[in-house]
Amino acid sequence: MSTVLCVGYGGGPIAEIDEIDHQVLRLLREDGRRTFSEMAAEIGLSVAAVKRRVDRLREIGVITGFTVRVDYAKLGWGIEAFTELRYPGTTPVAKIIRTATDVPEVQEVFTIAGDPDALIHVRVRDLSHLQQVIDRLRRAGDVTGTKTLLVLGSWTRDTGSARDTGSARDTGSARDTGSARDTGSARDTGSARDTGPAGEPGRRPPR
Repeated sequence: MSTVLCVGYGGGPIAEIDEIDHQVLRLLREDGRRTFSEMAAEIGLSVAAVKRRVDRLREIGVITGFTVRVDYAKLGWGIEAFTELRYPGTTPVAKIIRTATDVPEVQEVFTIAGDPDALIHVRVRDLSHLQQVIDRLRRAGDVTGTKTLLVLGSWTRDTGSARDTGSARDTGSARDTGSARDTGSARDTGSARDTGPAGEPGRRPPR
């Protein structure tokens, strides 16, 4: 288990940050528990200067919080899948999101433009559990069709790490299509906490 950084990518004006800020973000994305003194040695700044930059990045909304990255396979939830959801053309976007977020196995919801209407990220214990989740989604009143793609492995740019889910099967099938929706997503960003006084070596960034 390790701590990761949540960086905001929402709407609004683009934040003005320089190359050193990008270095700070890169180091925190690699390890959100990295200390200010460790980052200072890596970048070539004082500990106080690094802390000021982290504080500023939080204040302007570039860093939105700190959370924990969990190895779900060790908890028995090693199967991941993405499921396409299709709805009638008159279905409100809020209802599409609510359909998925009512299912605890759903990790993320993306409403998308085009076909399908939404894409959800699901995490389950095994294929039987996955089928139960898909059946529950299909029973939702407005869902007209699903198509499920099983994740075999993944790679994340922030950490540069690859994962193999240990499964090699596809499931699900395409059904009726709905209409295009505007984009949006539901995410859990975690929360940020305050740290000690600037310039104190060895103190960790907020997590």
